[in-house]
Amino acid sequence: MLFDMNDLRLFIYVAELKSLTRSAERMHLSLAAASSRIKGLEARFGMRLLYREAKGVKLTPAGETLLRHALDMMQQFTMLKSDMQQYSDEIKGHVRIFANTTAVTEFMPAALGTFLRSHPNVNVSLEERLNNEIVRGIQDGAADIGIVAGPVQAQGLDIINFSTDQLILAIAADHPLSNHETVLFSDTLQYAHIGLHEGSTLQHFLDRIVSESGQRLNLRIQVRSFEAMCRMIESDIGIGILPKSAAQRHKRAMRIDLVELDDPWAVRERSIVVRSTGTVAQYMRDLIDCICALPTY
Repeated sequence: MLFDMNDLRLFIYVAELKSLTRSAERMHLSLAAASSRIKGLEARFGMRLLYREAKGVKLTPAGETLLRHALDMMQQFTMLKSDMQQYSDEIKGHVRIFANTTAVTEFMPAALGTFLRSHPNVNVSLEERLNNEIVRGIQDGAADIGIVAGPVQAQGLDIINFSTDQLILAIAADHPLSNHETVLFSDTLQYAHIGLHEGSTLQHFLDRIVSESGQRLNLRIQVRSFEAMCRMIESDIGIGILPKSAAQRHKRAMRIDLVELDDPWAVRERSIVVRSTGTVAQYMRDLIDCICALPTY
């Protein structure tokens, strides 16, 4: 049975967007043409693949099975193009990465620098996302590689642990906590905090920790970078939680002190998430190797 890859790509978009109209727009097709392609797939298999509902479409059990295989086939097709394009000087591929805050700001610049120097014909898109969005992006085929910190629900995906992410407390040099070697996060909640913006994976994680404890976080200011956070902390506006690697880097240029957190969640596994390590394109495997080869932070 032969398949048109564009039909499969359209079906994947329909599953992702839950809308035939929006999927047609993404494929630059008329609604009638997109509907005809989906009906053609259903006729080929002799079964319904979608439930048409008032608010959009939903996959049938058969549609879920087709989606799983369609994603695998698209990934195999990407791998085929990658392997064949090594004989061409044109752009060989594109890697879509969803990553958490620390990855985007701290270690991915170094990993991508190394990777792109040896792969000048590969383009990369890097987006900051929450852990659950990263996993869903890999499952849905919206991203090729995901980078997360801490435990995630990633059934059916391959997970590669490559380092740890240690969170630490940063305070002004003359702060009352400066004489502590370690501190519990709960003991910091009596002080005003400087946090990252609401879309940050780290801030989302800390908000969840506070919520589960039944306590309250006095979030005085939210900023968009670890550097801005440390500047605020240096000015004694508040204290903040950030990755140890970022804190140590900014400490070299600012008058801040660092205190280790004595909470078990303060040290988290950093992991790479992919659909299958055996089917990703060679250049994607090379990028994974670059990430895994980074110094431990």
